[in-house]
This record gives sequence, structure tokens and C-alpha cells, in this order.
Amino acid sequence: MAKKWVYMFSEGDMSMRNLLGGKGANLAEMTDIGLPVPQGFTITTEACTQYYEDGRKINDEIMAQAMEGVRKMEEINGKKFGDLNNPLLVSVRSGARASMPGMMDTILNLGLNDEVVAAMIKGNPDPAFERFVYDSYRRFIQMFSDVVMEVGKKYFEQLIDKMKEKKGVKFDVDLTAADLKELANQFKKEYKKQLGSDFPSDPVEQLKLAIEAVFRSWDNPRANVYRRDNDIPYSWGTAVNVMPMVFGNLNNESGTGVAFTRDPATGERKLMGEFLKNAQGEDVVAGVRTPMPIAQMEQEFPEAYEEFIKVCETLENHYHDMQDMEFTVENKKLYMLQCRNGKRTAQAALKIACDLVDEGHKTEEEAVAMIDPRNLDTLLHPQFDAAALKKATPIGKGLGASPGAACGKIVFTADDAVEWKAKGEKVILVRLETSPEDITGMKSAEGILTVRGGMTSHAAVVARGMGECCVSGCGDIVMNEAKKKFTLGGKEFHEGDPISIDGTTGNIYDGIIKTVDAKIAGEFGRIMGWADQARRLKVRTNADTPADAKKARELGAEGIGLCRTEHMFFDEDRIEAFREMICADNAEAREAALDKILPYQQSDFEQLFEALEGNPVTIRFLDPPLHEFVPHEDAEQKKLAKALGKTHAEIKAIVESLKEFNPMMGHRGCRLAVTYPEIAKMQTAAVIRAAIKVQKKHKDWNVVPEIMIPLVGEVKELKFVKDVVIETADAEIKKAKTDLKYEVGTMIEIPRAALTADEIAKEADFFCFGTNDLTQMTFCFSRDDAGKFLGAYYDTKILENDPFAKLDRNGVGKLMDMAIKLGKPVNPSLHIGICGEHGGDPSSVEFCHQIGLDYVSCSPFRVPVARLAAAQAAIAEKAAKSERKSIMDEETKEKIKDAAGKAAEKATEIAKTVAETSKDVAKAGFEGLKAGAEEFKRVYKENRNN
Repeated sequence: MAKKWVYMFSEGDMSMRNLLGGKGANLAEMTDIGLPVPQGFTITTEACTQYYEDGRKINDEIMAQAMEGVRKMEEINGKKFGDLNNPLLVSVRSGARASMPGMMDTILNLGLNDEVVAAMIKGNPDPAFERFVYDSYRRFIQMFSDVVMEVGKKYFEQLIDKMKEKKGVKFDVDLTAADLKELANQFKKEYKKQLGSDFPSDPVEQLKLAIEAVFRSWDNPRANVYRRDNDIPYSWGTAVNVMPMVFGNLNNESGTGVAFTRDPATGERKLMGEFLKNAQGEDVVAGVRTPMPIAQMEQEFPEAYEEFIKVCETLENHYHDMQDMEFTVENKKLYMLQCRNGKRTAQAALKIACDLVDEGHKTEEEAVAMIDPRNLDTLLHPQFDAAALKKATPIGKGLGASPGAACGKIVFTADDAVEWKAKGEKVILVRLETSPEDITGMKSAEGILTVRGGMTSHAAVVARGMGECCVSGCGDIVMNEAKKKFTLGGKEFHEGDPISIDGTTGNIYDGIIKTVDAKIAGEFGRIMGWADQARRLKVRTNADTPADAKKARELGAEGIGLCRTEHMFFDEDRIEAFREMICADNAEAREAALDKILPYQQSDFEQLFEALEGNPVTIRFLDPPLHEFVPHEDAEQKKLAKALGKTHAEIKAIVESLKEFNPMMGHRGCRLAVTYPEIAKMQTAAVIRAAIKVQKKHKDWNVVPEIMIPLVGEVKELKFVKDVVIETADAEIKKAKTDLKYEVGTMIEIPRAALTADEIAKEADFFCFGTNDLTQMTFCFSRDDAGKFLGAYYDTKILENDPFAKLDRNGVGKLMDMAIKLGKPVNPSLHIGICGEHGGDPSSVEFCHQIGLDYVSCSPFRVPVARLAAAQAAIAEKAAKSERKSIMDEETKEKIKDAAGKAAEKATEIAKTVAETSKDVAKAGFEGLKAGAEEFKRVYKENRNN
């Protein structure tokens, strides 16, 4: 039997998301529960994968099944594809299993050509209908040319603008049927000019090219960027949904809209959305016209609005989550075109999750599982300082499309935003309206300001998804994109001028307004409380200063997983002493210089121990190569020479001697302590003295410093440095007449350390994976230079993600897993964590949970992200175990049932045999039961672990 590539909407349901994509599965589900969905079909995600395996071609079997879907669609809808008398026009839309708004392509009004257009108009003499037909035709030509044939839409937009200017009108809806007919002819000429061939008129050819275009869009640049940012694997592919057109642009009794069952910006339980009369779906999303609020639909189409309200209630009760819906009204009749769990701000996500628990839709664990941890970052972003804001006067106002505060220099293109950010500038991207092509510029900007578009425009939806501040639909802006300037509030702004925007209120300000950290309260604490109950992994922070440690504690950190001591040496009063140590001629001189630093180090550690209030503090000893601490400019070298009583030539020679061909793999980490043990002695004394002092001050705390030796690749290195640490620490403890406990562990950041973890575990109290260096050394990528070529690796699909941002499970992950499995049996009390940047990445946190780490450590502002991700990993594991148990229970029941049947048959058979040879019926029965019991015992032994 041939593989099934195509499913009618009536054949699927929401459980088939992986096969039908999110849009297809939800269209099928809405069909199943009786909602008004135009009946079409879905070409599966597997067909997309096959398309790429076949060299980007649709094979005959897939196309044949698609045309069979068209035939069934014709029967259901009473129209015929390509027919002149009663033509079936269709839309072709993408639909991956994960929502990717605006990232892939859609084609509407497919099936039109000159003959079909003429026949449709001939069959309906109404001038308004003629206008509708030509409006649909020019839209189709433009969309097909842009999406399918990759002719830039700018050529067609220029023709539209010329036509509107010629006719003296502002909006497309003001153009007449004759104007649109002329535009359609101009579009076809432009198509031929750009491609050298006529616009395709065969509907079947149009359909095949459109399906190929949607599959091809899975691999377009903006989709690739979005997938990388949202951990969506390339291998998933996209489905294609083909459905009959319903026309919001048919007349003034028709329209189209987008709505949410709850406010996606605040989470408030109220219908929120927008609607446009006499329009098609892309008009709302693209922001070409500023739409009316959804509530106004009640005045325009009361019956359709009443039905829509019921649909909203049905969908939210069915999916138990906030729904994002697209719909069309044709001649006052409602049609549902899409539903999905709506994108929302982090603030809204927390409120919605809590409300759904209170309303009985979700359990606490389900509420925790439904929040994207990455979005919590946005809760911690700056807001405008209240005092500064009070003094500021808005120069304009748009829609507060995505909350937060942003300020920066104005840029007018996505490319400029990327370029300016690369130079270290903070920018605000100002556009007439954004499009999916602007995604990289939107990511680079601090905030986005658009002239057109509403709360559901591309800019608004994408900005909310990225957690970026956005103000949309500021119609008072008079824009001149070509000259890179605009006028607002009586002032002309140019590229590079400073501006501030408030994504909550929609206010726009001239100049830079001071910002402050956001304050977290309310639902955040409630959700994080549920998360903490669910998670197993502890969450620590990477902090080098008391201020960082304090902030991390406020955000729920349970310790410090990494304190980089080298950051403490760069203060002006310390760097001179450290340089004196580097330039010393012997150990005694080095020790004398280090003695000057010791009080500073001790004070630093005391403040960290105080901030952590008895929670674990892991202090990494000096790691970077010494050349990073010495001056490289002549003036600075001369100054150092004078301070140390040396000549400039002597200092210059020392500096030159410290240079290395590959410093990241050179004289650094534990190698420094092997060469200069006095550094380790000083740092140990500072740590232990600080811990003793804080412990005496707070007798109810349990201060146990964790001393971490970096860059160990050979157990003897660790043993050498550890001996120095123990000798110094024990002497300090004895001198203080106390019994302070401490631990000595190591970072696992060299592949050899992971491979020999069983040996290293004998000398270590703990392991901490330094995955920044471990990734660097495993891939042999320089983390400082990899950005120069990683783009090519993404384009060629060699890599899907930056391995420094998302943990490489197949390589680095295997080394981590190996180190745990080698180390734990040797040292069962070994505790293990991670302190690379991956400690705050949700996918990496999930992996850390799976391989059995004890904690993750991340930057302070990512602590809530890690807490939530750790909880979700535990909840997912629990759900998977429950599902496996359920499956095993069913399998076991079937085995026992089968065994019982076989036992009964065997008992009867033996009983008959015995009965035939013996008159003793009792004996026959006994032998039969005995055989049955033996069979049951066998089955029980096989399944007792289940």
C-alpha cells in the first residue's frame, strides 16, 4: 500500500501535530468538534522531508494524492478547480508542528487566470463583484510572483503606489474595478519583465508550484533564524494546508480578522483582536491598513460576531489555553481559518497560567510546563525610571504592542540595525511596517517602532515572541524611508538621533530616558514556587561581585556555582600589586606582592559568603594567562617600570615573554598554580580566612567553601595543586582553632579530563563542567572567532545551533555523561554541576537533568529561566515514566490475559488426557490446575518488573 501523504481535514485530529503540523492538526480538530471550517486537506510534514530528499522536487505520488484531495474538496464544496462556470479557488498555507508566525509562506486566491476572471465577472453583473474579482486577481499575481517565483514584492508595491497617486486615493480599497484590472495587467507585464515568461494560467501548475514554494520556505533565511532561536529542528519539516478560499474582500458585508481569547500582552481575560472590512487576511497581519478593534465587529456583523464569541469559548474550553484565531466573514457568514495556542508576553504567560489553574483548566505542574522559560528574560529587562518618565513629555503615541522600555539611536533598515549593533550601538528600528525579512534587524534592535499595523501585525507578534519592546501603528509619523528621516510631534528625526519608546503605553519620547531594573511580583512568585516544588536540579549563579550575588539570591539562586577570581584583580588598587607579582624575579618577591592582594581577596570572599547566607560558594582559582594582566602600551609599560624600579626594556621583555601563539591552550588554569604555587597559597588563605570569619559571625550558617581548580587534564596536576591548597587551608584552620569544612574540586573542561574522570574523581570532592571551554576544545572552535564561519555552517545545515549557546548533546554531552558514569562509582559522594553559559539555556538544563547533574549555574538574570527549565525537565520525565508505565501495564494485561487463555487450554487438554487414561476425575482436575499454575508462574516472572 502506498504511503499516505495527504489527509482531509475530516481524517485528522490535534494528536497528529507531528504529521499534520500545528495548523493542519488544529483545522482537523476544529472540524471534528463542529466548527465552521472550509473543508480542505493537509500534505504531511513527511512529504516535506521527502521533497528535500528528492532534491527539492515533489514526487508523482505526493502530487497525485494532492490532486485526489482537490477532487474530494470539489465534491464537498460543489465547485470545480479551474472550471469557468463555478471555479474553486484555494489558499495554500504552511504549518509546522511548532508555531512560526510569519516565517514561512502563504498563497491566496490560487486558481485564478484571465479566463476564470472573465467567466466570474460575466456570471455576476454587479460592479462591486467585478471589483472584488480584480482585487483578488491582482493580489494573487503579486503574492504568487513574490512567494512562488521570488520576484520582489517591491516592484508590485511601487505600481500600487503609482496607481493610488494617479487616482488621488490613500488606500487600496479606494481603487475601482477598472483601476484594479489595469493593475492586474501591469502586474503580469512586470512578471514577464522580471522572469521572461508569461504568468502561469494552468491552475494545476499553479498549485504544484505553490506547494513547492511552501516546502521551500521551510529553508528560507528568516525561517532558519527563527528555528535556531526557538530550538525547532530542521528535520521536522512543514506541512502544507490547501483549503477553499472564503473571501473577506468580497464586499462590505465581508471582512477578516485576528483575535485572542485573552490579552496576549497582559494576560487579562478578555477578547482582544482586530478586524478589517472588505479585506483579506494579509491586510491585517501585514499592517497595510490600520484595523478596527474586534468589538466593532459586533456593530458591523452582529450574527457573525455572536457566533464568533461562542467559538472562542468553545476553543478555549477545548484546548485549555489562550487561543490565537484567524477568521473570515463572507457575506456575514463566519469561517474559522486557524487556531493555535497564542504567543504571549512573559507577563501575560504567568497571569494566564495562574488563571487557568484557578479556573480548573490546568494543574500546577501543567501551568509550569506551559511557560517558555526563555521568555522570563523579558520580565527582567529595564523599565523607564519613574522620576525621569514624569519629567518627559511624549511626542507621539502608537499601540503598546510588546511591553518594556527601550531607547537608542534611530535606524531605518534591518541591515543597518545589524551593522550598528555590531559596532556597539543600541538602536531603535523605525519602519513603515515590518515584514518577515526584517527578523535579523528586529533581533539586533533594542526596540521596534512602526507607522502602520496593529496589535496583531507582524511587528507586534514577532516582538512579543522575542520579548522585545515594540510600539506599532503610530500613524502620526510622516516617514521618508528613502532619505532616512521622519517627522513626529513637529520635529524631524534623522538616522542616529536618540529616541525612547514605551512598549506598554505606546508612548514615544525624544531623547534617551533613564531605565531601571524591572520589579518582579505577583504571578511570578506563584509560578516559581510551583516550579521549585517540581524540580530536582538545584540552581546556582555565576557571580563575581556581592551585587551580582545579591541579585541572584533575589531571583532564587541557591548558591554560587562559579566565582571567577581573576575579575577581582583588575581594580586599580590591585592590578599594580598583581603586575608586581608577575614581574617579580623570584618566589619571595612574588609572595611579597601577593601579600598585598590577600586582604582584598579576603574581603571579596567575605562579602560573597555574606550575600549567600550559608549557601554553597564555589570559587575558581586564577584561570586566564598572565599576559592579560600586563600593559601592552608603551606609556603604561613605562609607568609600571618606574613603579617597580625596572627599565622600560626589562618590562617590555617580560611582556613579550608572556605572549603565546595559542593562549587559550597555553600557560593558564592549574598550570599557573603548578608553576607559581604561591598564587594558589594566597587564594587559599584568602578563602579560608574569609570563611572562618563569616562562620564565626553567623553560627547558624553552614559555610563550606568549595575551591575549584581550573583546566585540569591530568590527575597529577589536580593532586599537586590540591596538596598546596590542603596544606595552606589546614594550617589556617589550625591557627584559628576552628573545625571549618571545605572542599576541593575541579572543572571538567578538557576532553581528557572527561575521559579520565575515574582517576580524577579519586582526588576531587566535586566536578563542575566548564562547558564554554569543553565545547571549544571538543569542536576545536575558538569561541571568539567561530562567529566568522558559523553562519555558513547554519546555511549548509552542518550545524543547526550555536554550540556555545545550546549544548551539543551528541559530542560534548557524551563527554559529560561519560565523566559522570566514570566518576560516581569511584567517589559516590561526588557532587556535579555545570557553570558554562549553557547553565541558563533551557534545552541544556533539560539535558543536565537527564544525565543526573546536581545543579546548574548561570548568570543572575537567567536564574529564573534555569529554575523553570529544571522544573519542566522533571515534569516531562515524570510524564514520560507515567506514559511508559501505562503502556507496560496494558502490555502486561494483554500478556496475562493471553497466558490465562493458554493455561486454561493446557489444563483442559491435560485433564482430558488424564481422564481418558484414568477414572480418577479429581486427579485429572488437579493435573490441569497444576499445569495452569505453572504457566501463570512463568508469565509472572517475565513481567514482575512491570
